[in-house]
Amino acid sequence: MRYAVISDIHSNFPALQMVLLNARPYDGVICLGDIVGYGPNPNECVGRVVEVANTLIAGNHDWGAIGRADLTIFNMDARLALQWTQHELEPEYRHVLSDSPTTVRMGDILLAHGSPREPVWEYVVDVHTAAQSFLKEEFQLALIGHTHIPLVFEWIEETQQARIFPPDWNDPVNLEGRRLMINPGSVGQPRDGDPRASYGILDTDAHTFEFHRIAYPIEITQERMRARGLPPRLVDRLELGR
Repeated sequence: MRYAVISDIHSNFPALQMVLLNARPYDGVICLGDIVGYGPNPNECVGRVVEVANTLIAGNHDWGAIGRADLTIFNMDARLALQWTQHELEPEYRHVLSDSPTTVRMGDILLAHGSPREPVWEYVVDVHTAAQSFLKEEFQLALIGHTHIPLVFEWIEETQQARIFPPDWNDPVNLEGRRLMINPGSVGQPRDGDPRASYGILDTDAHTFEFHRIAYPIEITQERMRARGLPPRLVDRLELGR
């Protein structure tokens, strides 16, 4: 099976559409959460994900949009965007987010938005945090999001330590015989200095994971955000990839 792996769309419909087009052909879509928040098209994004995704899990902004998370936890710009999203989100899509699980297992593959040990809120950005999930949860491969940064973590059994390395955009990650945690990066709001949408391709037959980037019309998303009165900082950061 060939899956498009997407995360952190954040209501950026032009980015989502471009990723789904560029990822073809695929047999299914895995969404790692945070469909909404920050951006201008929450209903369109949830609706499109529901159409294509085999598996959908909840992220912290999804929880914020349905009132399941206290908005005071979020920074001011994120809070304002979530308040707008709460008013904008249609009931049917609110139910989709409300019904989404926080983790899903696909055989020996574990899906979580944050981390395997704390699926909604924990950021995995270093080897110490990664090691806690490797030690406390059973999985061969974990697919995670939340940080908006594409990364690979590998557990080294001999040393009982995790290592971290950036994606190789030209060479797939070989999954065979390795214990890994992989973050595909963000579709709708990358934060690694590259404003292009980021996603992954998981091939369960070839036992590989590929990282991909694709440009999308950022200015369209920015125009829509300005028209909806969303915070200027959220508008500007899209073109910076920060």
